[in-house]
Amino acid sequence: MGHGSSGLRAAPPAHHGALRRRVDRLWREIVKFGAVGGAGLLVNLLVFNLVRQVTGLQVVRASVIATVVAIVFNYVGFRYFAYRDRDKSGRTRELTLFLLFSVVGLVIENGVLYLATYGFGWNSPLQNNFFKFLGIGIATLFRFWSYRTWVFRALPAREAVAGAESFLQAESGLRTESGKSRSRAFR
Repeated sequence: MGHGSSGLRAAPPAHHGALRRRVDRLWREIVKFGAVGGAGLLVNLLVFNLVRQVTGLQVVRASVIATVVAIVFNYVGFRYFAYRDRDKSGRTRELTLFLLFSVVGLVIENGVLYLATYGFGWNSPLQNNFFKFLGIGIATLFRFWSYRTWVFRALPAREAVAGAESFLQAESGLRTESGKSRSRAFR
């Protein structure tokens, strides 16, 4: 203890604890999303290169096929791993929105590849894979936002319970501190 210190530490404000829990939840969500997305990235690139080698399809057509395979893979991973604790009541709505936002992601992803290949003439296998990867990266930002905001929404009750718990913790901390100060005043 330093000079002038009573040895008592002030408790951090309750909103810091609530903020910390929200940041921790978001971090876990990003890690799970990244795990599924990373596996989906491998599926996407493997299928893309396999289709290109086996069939000889044009670059963007092979990429669209690979993206569709990755979308199916990712839905299973997101629903049963990354977002398994989210609302499951409206599966038709969930799947419809997932497919809608996935198609937008598909257009972003393959638009980058199309522009590089046909707009700038960058059409070597290395360039195809680089721009496919870049397109996936840009589309991933959109997908993360749209999936967490619209498709795999958090259960409202869970958020309400977390908010109520942090409020109650703050209240009990205030009562304890005010009770101690009153009892000392009457000694």
